[in-house]
Amino acid sequence: MATAKKAPAKKAAAKKAPAAKKAAPAKKAPAAKKAAPAKKAAPAKKAAAKKAPAKKAAAKAAKPKVKRTPNAAFMKAMTPTPALAAVIGDKPMPRTEVTKKVWEYIKKNKLQDAVNKRMINADAKLKEIFKKAQVSMFEMTKLISNQLK
Repeated sequence: MATAKKAPAKKAAAKKAPAAKKAAPAKKAPAAKKAAPAKKAAPAKKAAAKKAPAKKAAAKAAKPKVKRTPNAAFMKAMTPTPALAAVIGDKPMPRTEVTKKVWEYIKKNKLQDAVNKRMINADAKLKEIFKKAQVSMFEMTKLISNQLK
């Protein structure tokens, strides 16, 4: 008899399910009202989240910036050989300035290769330094450093 009692209970639950569906739309409206306060709480969380990075930014700003000091080897004035002096001048200058002056000369005389911008076509003055008709910009710095004393 216990099984007979369970079967009617399932049928009764099945009959109540459609009634629950009808009542569900009425419950959605209050649920929407409940969701609205939750949305208001979310911006408060975002505001708190925005404050945290602001604290980090303030901490970063509080640290004094340390200015990088250049390497003394790069800043040492070097004397160019006569071949290099014909391109950049004969005054002693640091390696970084020598490279800048050579690039100025290359761009002024349009010696950069049109197809591959990394290649430099040597004119008569640069051919004495490079010993080739064309060199890459990376090889150029090596060849120029050999021309400094």
